[in-house]
Amino acid sequence: MNGDPNPYAAGVTSGRRPHGAVLVIFGASGDLTKRKLIPALYNLALEKRLPERFAVVGYARSELSHEAFREKMRDAVVEFSRTGLKNESAWQEFAANLYYVPGQYGDSNGYRKLKEFVDQFDHGVRALPVRVLYLAIPPDLYAPVVQQMAMVDMATRESDGEPRTRVVFEKPFGSDLESARELNRHIHEVLDEKQVYRIDHYLGKETVQNIMVFRFANSVFEPIWNRRYVDHVQITAAETVGVETRGGYYDRAGAVRDMVQNHLLQLLCLTAMEPPVGFSADAVRDEKMKLLRAVRPVAGEEVPQSAVRGQYGRGKINGKEVPAYREEEGVAKDSHTETYAAIKFRIDNWRWQGVPFYLRTGKSLAKRATEIAISFKPPPLLMFKACAVDEVSPNVLCMRIQPDEGISLTFEVKPPGPEICVSPLGLDFKYEQAFGSSPPEAYETLLEDCIEGDSTLFTRHDWVELAWYLVDPFIKTWAKTKPARLPTYPVGSWGPEEADEFIQRDGRRWRRL
Repeated sequence: MNGDPNPYAAGVTSGRRPHGAVLVIFGASGDLTKRKLIPALYNLALEKRLPERFAVVGYARSELSHEAFREKMRDAVVEFSRTGLKNESAWQEFAANLYYVPGQYGDSNGYRKLKEFVDQFDHGVRALPVRVLYLAIPPDLYAPVVQQMAMVDMATRESDGEPRTRVVFEKPFGSDLESARELNRHIHEVLDEKQVYRIDHYLGKETVQNIMVFRFANSVFEPIWNRRYVDHVQITAAETVGVETRGGYYDRAGAVRDMVQNHLLQLLCLTAMEPPVGFSADAVRDEKMKLLRAVRPVAGEEVPQSAVRGQYGRGKINGKEVPAYREEEGVAKDSHTETYAAIKFRIDNWRWQGVPFYLRTGKSLAKRATEIAISFKPPPLLMFKACAVDEVSPNVLCMRIQPDEGISLTFEVKPPGPEICVSPLGLDFKYEQAFGSSPPEAYETLLEDCIEGDSTLFTRHDWVELAWYLVDPFIKTWAKTKPARLPTYPVGSWGPEEADEFIQRDGRRWRRL
């Protein structure tokens, strides 16, 4: 291998971590590799969380040498790693195991060269290294690339025991139910489901994982986590940025495809699912599936009563003029693609019957924030007549996913003074303050899990298809319905007025984060 030593010559590790691993990145010259994957792997190496024998092999169309690839990845770590590049010797040790093989995605010769190169890591070792094949490429290449890998025996079905070869797919996984089913069919012709890792980076965030610990390791919350005490739940994913350079992609996708079908429905499942029998991958994912099956489907004619969409218009953020969505590059001038969506789901099961779950997401909103807010029912009687209020604010438990991860609880207290009155107060826990450091990046957690063969935080084929089944009515109804005036909202606001009216019809209001 051009004089580079085999990093698998000797050595073993303990625990779930394999003796060795080779991570092959398809699309190694792309943005995802530069911004997320290599910085995450470098951070894992710094913290000694990778196998002792570990290598990364990049594959892409660009003609690069090993050294040129390493130099590009060094710049990526300097710019995007949460730890920065403070330790030159640690970087040199990591970079020595970075390799690059150029090739075309539709050319079998490129895959043969790649396989020959990767096979060299199997020589002279006591235990064959795990192979993680990461598809950081456009979704329309997933099926062709998997077929090409199968033709050269780089990826083959392993149905017995722990699979050695694992293939990672980025979202979006399909664009509707039909395309997701077709993609699953193509993949399952080559791979067993145990080998398939459909990644959703939201599930790698520390607070998302902590939802299960918070719910199931604290007995004080479980008795009130149900329809008797919870009035409603709001799940929000708000972004301050617009579509930026992704106008062409986003105009074909929209907010429901981009955020609701994957991220927000995952958060819904973690919030509302029943306790799993254990924290194995299938036990957790089985409970998510049970919950998703209980979500009441919305028929096409019910969409106007169950959802609102909108598009951002012109406005300013931090004094900077921002164009309207229809003025963005790559966006059709008469586009009806939603940049904002609010959907109300009902869950027909014993725990949540009658409790609405409101999901909302949007671009160019007032604040970047992702959170789950559990709003509890108010007390049945306001006893404190001295209060100059007609009602007590509800207790709200908020789990913040980003940007400042943490958990807060709002409750009523008596302020100082002679009269017995009530005033809201909050208890706030922030991860960074509590633990003295920022939590690991989502991709660090997810890449480590791929290498170790833990698929708990990855989506299973049946979940993906059911999620598309639930959101397809909104996508198809809105695609067919071209309103004379599509609801709009100014950049830097909290969405269209119609969204406020939508939730106010139920006697509730959106949280202002």
